[in-house]
Amino acid sequence: MKAVTAMFAVAMLALASTSPADAKGCLKGAVVGGVAGHYAGHHGVLGAAAGCLYGRHRAKEQERQQQGQAPAPPAGQEKL
Repeated sequence: MKAVTAMFAVAMLALASTSPADAKGCLKGAVVGGVAGHYAGHHGVLGAAAGCLYGRHRAKEQERQQQGQAPAPPAGQEKL
């Protein structure tokens, strides 16, 4: 329970800052991943780290879509 409380406190402090966050998606992903990791075997910190990475990835994908750019195809699967 300490990990969840700590994650919540960190998220609230980060949201209270006056400057815009550069890591879009990281905070939301970290909170969700931390809670999920906590309940899936007391791995809240590991879940928060994974959630942050996933949230950042999704934010980049959404940003590319809004700019009208298609995401790059995976290696070895280029269009012919």
